[in-house]
Amino acid sequence: MKIDFVSDVACPWCAIGLASLEIALSRLRGEVSAEIHFQPFELNPGMPPEGEDLLEHLARKYGSSREQLVASQAMLRERGKAVGFDFGERKRVWNTFDAHRLLHLAGLEGRQRGLKHALLSAYHGRGENPGDPAVLLSCAREAGLEEGLAREVVESDRYAREVRDAEATWQKLGIRSVPSIVVDDRHLIVGGQPPEVFEEALQEIAKEGTA
Repeated sequence: MKIDFVSDVACPWCAIGLASLEIALSRLRGEVSAEIHFQPFELNPGMPPEGEDLLEHLARKYGSSREQLVASQAMLRERGKAVGFDFGERKRVWNTFDAHRLLHLAGLEGRQRGLKHALLSAYHGRGENPGDPAVLLSCAREAGLEEGLAREVVESDRYAREVRDAEATWQKLGIRSVPSIVVDDRHLIVGGQPPEVFEEALQEIAKEGTA
């Protein structure tokens, strides 16, 4: 089956959702075979290059207080720990468009999942800026991308149109929140669900395909 994982590097629930999905697929090995394609979505497309203080951003966007932020981060850490993702301390929100451009290249080179993991760990694990060329190139190396190709993308606007077009396509299809997991272009699973939810859903979809 084909799985389109529509997500943003800035989304903590996308990190949880991806880890949960991968656990589900490992449990279903031999029963379900899947290819994951990562599709771009920006939670904060207007975020300036210098980023924004996390608390100020959440207060402005959602009206969240410091106490709510602390409680939310504690809950995310627990959910992440349950699926093997370690959330660190992150104080700023950053622009992720260049990360999506690099992910586009990684998709062409068969290195997309490795780069996605590297970017999520850099952003949510270490609080690093995924728009910083040095961070992007470090993640590219970690994912096994050829450094010359990665550098060409990071130091230019290559694949900007492709990313914008893909974002527009998914928005036209009704994607408004992430993670959104689209299976075989027909089935939608939304949110950072536990592995059991993904496992059950993929089993049902696989049964439909053989009926």
